[in-house]
This record gives sequence, C-alpha cells and structure tokens, in this order.
Amino acid sequence: MSSAKRSNTQRLKDALEDDILNGRMAPGERLDPETLGKTFQVSRTPVREAIQQLVASGLVTVVPKKGTFVAQVGIEELIEMFEVMAELEGMCGRLAARRITPEEIAALRRALKRCEEAAGSGNTDDYYYENECFHDCIYASSHNTFLATEARQLKQRLKPYRRLQLQVRHRMQSSLAEHREVVRMLETGDSIGAEQALRDHVLIQGERFSDFVASVRRFSAKAGVAAGLVVDKVSTD
Repeated sequence: MSSAKRSNTQRLKDALEDDILNGRMAPGERLDPETLGKTFQVSRTPVREAIQQLVASGLVTVVPKKGTFVAQVGIEELIEMFEVMAELEGMCGRLAARRITPEEIAALRRALKRCEEAAGSGNTDDYYYENECFHDCIYASSHNTFLATEARQLKQRLKPYRRLQLQVRHRMQSSLAEHREVVRMLETGDSIGAEQALRDHVLIQGERFSDFVASVRRFSAKAGVAAGLVVDKVSTD
C-alpha cells in the first residue's frame, strides 16, 4: 500500500507512532487533538480515529477529564505479547495447512507477490501493510473465527512494534524469505511445518531479540528519553 493510498487517519497514526517510538514524543506527553489537526491539516475525525488506534496498540492512554497521553510500555511485557502472538500465528498456520482452499491459496500467493513488490521498492512501511494482508489471509484460512479474532486483536496491539522490527537492517528481506517458506508449507499441507514456520516468523528470540532491543535503545538515545519503553534490566535469556 503506497503512502498516497493511505487515509488521513492512517498517515496521522503512522506519524505519531514514529514520533513516539523514535523518542520525539516522551512518555507522559499530552496529545492535543486540536493541535494535531492543525499540524497535520486534517479534520477532527481522522485525529479521533488515529488516537483510538494508538490507544488500541497501547502507545497512548486516555485519562478521563485530563486528556490523552503517551504511554509507557515495558519491554519485558512486549516480549511476552510477542510470545503469545507467535503461538496464535502457529495455531492459525497448523489449521490453515489442513483447511485452506485453492481459492485461498491463490489469494495468499497474490499477497506474497505484493510483499515481494514492496520489498523490492525498499519501503518498509509499504511492506508492513502488505505483510498485514498476507497474515490476514492465513487467519481466514484457518477457518476458526474465534482464533482468527484473537490473533487479529493481539496483532493490532503489537502493530507499532512490528513496524519497528522491520527497520532493523535486513529484516525485511528475511521476513520475505520466511513468507515464502510459509506458503510452501501451506501448499503442501504440512501442518507441523506451517505451525513452526509461523511461530519462528513472529517470535523475537536470539539475535532478533538483541537487534530489537538495540533498535529501541538507539531510537531512544536520539532524543535522550525513554521513547515510551522501559528497556532497563533486560537480558537476552
């Protein structure tokens, strides 16, 4: 999805995500809807919708009668959420390998092609949105509505941090290679392989964990603030 096709809400949300994650907006800083509207030259509706999405992802909190503020999220809690997300994705993959239809395989292949095109452009944001479509195809192909709903809800909560992951050097190309492996497993009906491939694709572990924490520290250091994340006392265990 190119930036030109994104709605005012999406562009505003992405800009605020970047400001928060890159430390340009500090934890506890107040978001004033009127100021945001003027700054980004959008009406009240996109501002309200963007804030609602940021609340859903945990980047901002609403305090009754006081306003909306940049939240503070612990890196340890974040990693725990990624662990649960990996298990949900794995379950979707296992079920999809057994239940996916030829039409759904075709849709997944089209989603993969769009991911390849976005990766070829080198635009991590474009890749991120095509990546979302790719994963959504797998959720639908599990033919388990409850599981798909749970996966989508947690993915929404992790959206900004999944975007941040893609900014790690070479991660986009690695992600694309993992997508191709997932498609291969689903096409051959390998439920165990699909489950493992998707779990590994999402789980932050080993070098990926270290890279992720390092990227958070680097972005935080640019502004000299915590960037909304508590990164002290974190190990790679």
